[in-house]
Amino acid sequence: MFTGIVQTQATIFSVSDQASFRHIVVGTEPKFLKDLTIGASIAINGCCLTVVEFSDTQVHFDVIDETLRLTNLGKLKEGDKVNFERSLKVGDEIGGHGVSGHIHCSGKVTDVALSENNCAMWIQIPEKHSSYLFDKGFISVNGASLTIGQVKGNCFSLHLIPETLRITNLGECEVGSEVNIELDQQTITTVDTVERVLAKRQ
Repeated sequence: MFTGIVQTQATIFSVSDQASFRHIVVGTEPKFLKDLTIGASIAINGCCLTVVEFSDTQVHFDVIDETLRLTNLGKLKEGDKVNFERSLKVGDEIGGHGVSGHIHCSGKVTDVALSENNCAMWIQIPEKHSSYLFDKGFISVNGASLTIGQVKGNCFSLHLIPETLRITNLGECEVGSEVNIELDQQTITTVDTVERVLAKRQ
């Protein structure tokens, strides 16, 4: 379980492709790996991964083909910046919203407008997920908990403040960039339940 409050931008140290999976080594400051254990969960670009090895400044993950298919982790290369969040502990402040780390789909950035203190961005997702998009609803983009601005069909807008741009890799996004999308589970449950009830009444 995560909050969608990205803790830092970590750096891809190395990538090794093997049969049906990819081994990724991520480098970061020691303070972000304090008390880490094998088997712990860390969200990388919003995708929940299991720690298989670690040192003071590096953590290793094995990423299976299904995850590579659904996310942008298959496109990562050495030197890339990724959003990094350790799993939620009991008693931690939840500043974002409940995020599982299970990516629903990839989204594509279709427009980016930068101003002095703001970044406005539009993202397109597959049509089949559009019923879960609502103005002012929650969404996780590359692991960052964000509020949807507007919705137009299967596209939605974001307005990113300077702190979000500083702490996450969303400031590096440009038109055509692929981002990981996790839809809000409460929204999914509500929409699916209403659709089932209405279907039964027909």
